[in-house]
Amino acid sequence: MTEFYDDLETRSADAREADQLAQLRSLIARVQADVGGAYPSENATSIADLARFPVLRKSTLHEWQQARPPFGGVTMGEYTHVFQSPGPIYEPGGSSHDWWRFGRFLHACGIGKDDIVQNCFGYHLTPAGTMFENGARAVGAKILPAGTGQTELQVRAAADIGTTAYAGTPDYLKVILEKADEMGLTLSISKAAVSGGALFPQLRQYYADRGITCMQCYATADLGHLAYETTPGEGMVVDEGVIIEIVTPGTGDPVVEGEVGEVVVTSLNPDYPLLRFATGDMSAVMSGQSPCGRTNIRIKGWMGRADQTTKIKGMFVRPEQVADLVRKTGADRARVIADRDGDADKMIVQLEGQVDESAAAKAVQDVLKLKGEVQCLAPGKLPRDGLVIEDRRTYET
Repeated sequence: MTEFYDDLETRSADAREADQLAQLRSLIARVQADVGGAYPSENATSIADLARFPVLRKSTLHEWQQARPPFGGVTMGEYTHVFQSPGPIYEPGGSSHDWWRFGRFLHACGIGKDDIVQNCFGYHLTPAGTMFENGARAVGAKILPAGTGQTELQVRAAADIGTTAYAGTPDYLKVILEKADEMGLTLSISKAAVSGGALFPQLRQYYADRGITCMQCYATADLGHLAYETTPGEGMVVDEGVIIEIVTPGTGDPVVEGEVGEVVVTSLNPDYPLLRFATGDMSAVMSGQSPCGRTNIRIKGWMGRADQTTKIKGMFVRPEQVADLVRKTGADRARVIADRDGDADKMIVQLEGQVDESAAAKAVQDVLKLKGEVQCLAPGKLPRDGLVIEDRRTYET
């Protein structure tokens, strides 16, 4: 029988929405007071009302932080660390119980008070190492703060202290295991909690063949833990401390269940609220409930990047422009295709729905500042794969 981290994992959808809505309303009021006109003056009456609020992108957060360092004027709660990501963008971190919410993931991996976790995430400037340490402490595990690199020392430490669990990128554990084989040492690692890279099926099988159960989670430096595996091959259950939307890149409009789009996250962390923060990652909501018994929605995991900005004929075409094109033509949706015509770039604009072709051609030139072939398609003809800009060009060397 599955042991759950807490009762939140098995609550009803109505109970979850009521609780999250109460938290959301409080956070919206706080952020409105902090950043003023950046958000609508009204509050939310349902989780669906989030779609009325603007999407917050890293570029905007960077601008806010430059104007009002270090956190853009957002009123902070309790925090003990400050981290830096490229930009630079600064993120706070806390040390209270399960502040980053990784305990839920590590518990699902079977990690607990009898384990020693070799934490091979970095501890310097970026928060991954601290995130996993905070989660390990939440489940009562001991931690070896190994960080990255120095593989021989990692192997020696794992053997000497009896490490039972690994936390790090999916591929580095294999490096450690192979180095242990080379050194003639037997390790006791039987559990692995990984993130920060792709866990390919053959790599998961390699670990399984060595008696190691390997599970992965989805997290970001800005938001912390977002979703986690409980059963391999059954997607990732969304964390109880966030609200995840899947939206059309460039618009922020939610897509239907099962359709691929950009992951937009609202963090309910009262110490550092972020409303509709765009991760830049693509995913999709899975139908049905996880076989593990947890009742929150599931996503399919990482499915590519949402920033599809592409240069065509020397001009950048961005998802936001494609969204503007949809509005101006009255199309249901659109896709810009970059292709080649001999040695020159060619642009094709596909518009789905009832569209006037001649008016659309003018709108294409006005919005994209480029001329291209316009193709009007019947409803339902464009793939629901999250692409609004597709680059078909190949370059032979």
